Amino acid sequence: MVFKRLMQAMGVGGPSVETVLLNPHCRPGGQLEGRIRVAGGDHGVDISHVALGLVTRVEVESADSEYRTDQQFGRSQASGPFRLEAGQRYDIPFRLDVPWETPLTDLYGRRLPGMTMGLRTELEVARAVDSGDLDAVSVHPLPAQERLLEALLRLGFRFARADVERGHIYGVRQSLPFYQEIEFVPAPRYVGAISQLELTFVTGPARTEVVLEIDKRGGLLTEGRDAFGRFTVDHATLDTVDWPAQLDAWLRQSLTRRGLFS
Repeated sequence: MVFKRLMQAMGVGGPSVETVLLNPHCRPGGQLEGRIRVAGGDHGVDISHVALGLVTRVEVESADSEYRTDQQFGRSQASGPFRLEAGQRYDIPFRLDVPWETPLTDLYGRRLPGMTMGLRTELEVARAVDSGDLDAVSVHPLPAQERLLEALLRLGFRFARADVERGHIYGVRQSLPFYQEIEFVPAPRYVGAISQLELTFVTGPARTEVVLEIDKRGGLLTEGRDAFGRFTVDHATLDTVDWPAQLDAWLRQSLTRRGLFS
């Protein structure tokens, strides 16, 4: 009897959880829908709650080291307490809000190099939390984000990779404790003036804050320099702006001001 209780405490013969997404594709500010299927094991248990949360990999910089770790966000409780008898099946429909600042994972049908995103289901039994495997999720850009990305491509920039960094951008309101950087190889017209361009979106329901960082690496006799720019894209007036021309003008102005472009 003691052995059986020990096995139960370790989760042996306990309930199993399967999450089924109606559609694994979404956009920031949208929703993920599906069902959580909980199946009873060989003994009855009291479930404290079932919760869902998105998970991505973030880079963390400390004083003397840098490492990557999983970061959960957008967590939501799908169910309160209930009794699950042995062999019983219990279905929980859910609708999870995807935060507006959720990092993008897919562009034009392709996964961004360096990006991971998944949905994790959490089941708590007697104060013991079991976090299940990740169900893959694909996050596609909103129209405003897509328009800016297309503008950079038309200027000749090329995607390199993306990552998510823990922290906050100075002067920008963020609701999540991290932000995404999408890195580009410079367009031919900027080669020599730009080593790398990094783009960050901080998106809300009505507008998107766009942060651009220009990296100019130093040479043997020159010092590397960075330039930062920030502007707001209004979703309602998105189609009234020539974005390739707007971005080209900002880049040229910023580089010329710093003596990196003539």
